[in-house]
Amino acid sequence: MNYTQNEKIEQVTDLTLVVGVDIGSQLHYARAFDNRGCELTKRVFFSK
Repeated sequence: MNYTQNEKIEQVTDLTLVVGVDIGSQLHYARAFDNRGCELTKRVFFSK
């Protein structure tokens, strides 16, 4: 799937939830944002 940056942005709607996950060797972090970039959660961390 080769999308241009504008095509990727157009795919984000009011129903889109963006989740970022950082996988580390010991701890992992996750954060959730809505389509406007407002953070819906505080930083969540978890381990294996």
